[in-house]
Amino acid sequence: MSLPANIEALGLDGIEALEQVFRQEKAKLDATAARVKLREWGDHPSALEFIESKALRKMAKAGRRGAKTTAAAMIAVNGLLANKRVVYGVPTVQQLDTFWREVKNALWQLVQDGFYIENKTEHTIGLPNSEIAIVGKTLWNADTARGTFGAIIILDEFQLMNESVWEDVVQPMLFDKNGQAVFIFTPPSLLEPGISKARDPAYASKMFKEHKDDSSGLWQTFHWTSHDNPNLDREGLALGVAGMAVDSYRREVLAEDDDLNPAQMIYRAFDTTTQIIPDFAVSETWPRYVGHDFGGANPAALFFAQDPATGYFYAYHEYFPGRGLSTYEHIQAFTLLAKGVTVLKRVGGSHQEDEIRQGYTAQGWPINEPKILNVNARIDRVRAVMEKNQLFVFESLRRLRQELTTYLWKIDADGRITDDIHNKSAFHMCDAMAYILSDFTPERVASIHRRPVRRDIARF
Repeated sequence: MSLPANIEALGLDGIEALEQVFRQEKAKLDATAARVKLREWGDHPSALEFIESKALRKMAKAGRRGAKTTAAAMIAVNGLLANKRVVYGVPTVQQLDTFWREVKNALWQLVQDGFYIENKTEHTIGLPNSEIAIVGKTLWNADTARGTFGAIIILDEFQLMNESVWEDVVQPMLFDKNGQAVFIFTPPSLLEPGISKARDPAYASKMFKEHKDDSSGLWQTFHWTSHDNPNLDREGLALGVAGMAVDSYRREVLAEDDDLNPAQMIYRAFDTTTQIIPDFAVSETWPRYVGHDFGGANPAALFFAQDPATGYFYAYHEYFPGRGLSTYEHIQAFTLLAKGVTVLKRVGGSHQEDEIRQGYTAQGWPINEPKILNVNARIDRVRAVMEKNQLFVFESLRRLRQELTTYLWKIDADGRITDDIHNKSAFHMCDAMAYILSDFTPERVASIHRRPVRRDIARF
């Protein structure tokens, strides 16, 4: 409702009439709210404070089954009741369904009465013929985030999203109405490759730490554990916790971040802000190189192109088909990937895997034994390439990106860093990369901050 510029011009009768209108509008709002079924949060003060916070940027780090998604649903419902457009984004359909059940349960009576209209296919509930609505969608990168807008944007399972969601898309969405951004996450494991689409798996945790002590009033952070959810069965929770590994319990239940010594990261020389780049069309004239990691269950291959003008290597395709394919079927796939380009070298496998190399070679895909047989010496060679800023990785190579930031030295019982690799058998892309790149001697470049040259030419 708009007010006249000079309210005194209304006169006494006009002011009384205006007050009557306000009372009527408030009565309508109270009647609407009375038909909304909201959960009781009195026994969960952390979640309640998070829901009621008016901070324009608020972030919750909480344990599994800690009622994060339920809290997100209540934020969305309250936003809709305030006549705002709310967008809820989450990477998986399963998580979206959980959120949507909560929203529908809260608004069921209002939907039945026709006050709000639900579109089950589009996951929207809102006023008829209006932009005022709750919109639910799967969202994990910039492309899936584009084309929407809202006064409240909720990003659930934020630790699994690519940084571009917030940095490139959501922030501009909030400009028009000075909207609110809500981030919800559980700390990810930095010790095991996962399904995160973030360039840096610790991105959400770093953002939380950055704004934890914010004094501007713009940001507010919240932290609670699975134990804080009063709706969980105490005996069931205790039984589940008893069987968990210590690090999993800290992360998944207590919502505590992995606290890694930076020196533990094997490829800490790799700069995720400059050396992960958008995919581009690679020239057919650039030579190709392929690294192979053998294994019946998880054979892997990593394809590189080299810019002849700079000597830079670009990792542009990762091959990870899983178990069940024969050597011949792998070669058919490799041949298709290499169609129209020149593969100058293929390297892979340990010294003991010569029989596998011979099998590939006999069927038309020759693979050489790496020149450097020692694992740590191969790693040193790759780190030298990274330090000279001669390696760039396409954004689409999610598995390689995850492995690069979670490839760690083991810690012994006394907390000392060893020369052994933590869970080495899980890092197939890192092995494939080391096999091929260790065959090269890094060349000097003018500056480690030099940007890669991109060429807008046909992709092979």
